[in-house]
Amino acid sequence: MAASVTYNDRGQGRPFLLLHGGGGPLTVSAFADLLAAERPARVVTPTHPGFGGTPRPESLTTVRDLAAFYAGLLSDLDLHDVTVVGNSIGGWIASEMALLDPARIGGLVLVDAVGIKVEGHPVVDFFSLTPRQVAEASYHDPDRFGIDPTKLPPEALQAMAGNRAALTVYAGAQMYDESLASRLSGVTVPTLVLWGDSDRIADADYGRAFAAAIPGAEFKMLANTGHLPQIETPAQLLAAIWSFSSARSTLGPK
Repeated sequence: MAASVTYNDRGQGRPFLLLHGGGGPLTVSAFADLLAAERPARVVTPTHPGFGGTPRPESLTTVRDLAAFYAGLLSDLDLHDVTVVGNSIGGWIASEMALLDPARIGGLVLVDAVGIKVEGHPVVDFFSLTPRQVAEASYHDPDRFGIDPTKLPPEALQAMAGNRAALTVYAGAQMYDESLASRLSGVTVPTLVLWGDSDRIADADYGRAFAAAIPGAEFKMLANTGHLPQIETPAQLLAAIWSFSSARSTLGPK
């Protein structure tokens, strides 16, 4: 890869690439720890350049750029039969990876992904929402999982602002690519689309449309869950991902 990437690499066993959404790397770190601790899994969690206080090279400006970037990471790490798991914009990146270079990808798990345009079911414009409104759209239980920015230290607020700025660069204000839905017919790897039944960032019909665009994709709802299952119902998400990976994996411990 031409640019460097910040990533964590934990656990041993079946390989997973876990791609975070617009909330940044902290939205997946605890789940990555859980997956590596509870299952024989090697979990690689990169930070999208520009998120989490990391620099963003001028050459990285689109989701497709990130997909190519992470295809290079899989090559650099010499990983094969990788289950790529992406939440929100991470699911968009994962989809583009499967279209760009599927040779090292054994399976695709899209968790409340964004990136397509679905008439009548737009992704919520969370840039225009208050923090409380974002929590209400993101979680089944916003009182428990929502973040009050007035209680955060300045460095955390700065990181959040940086995450939003990077997200705008990669995904734009509208959070979709006009061509992605039609191009998804080219995905050839086994795919599982998981969706929180209480997701109000992108609703369940949006998720069903995402699954319908991918040949052979399975769609599964997650109960009492919003846009971030890895935070709200991690055990439920872990079970679904591991079951899917076990059913199709050809390498590593079962």
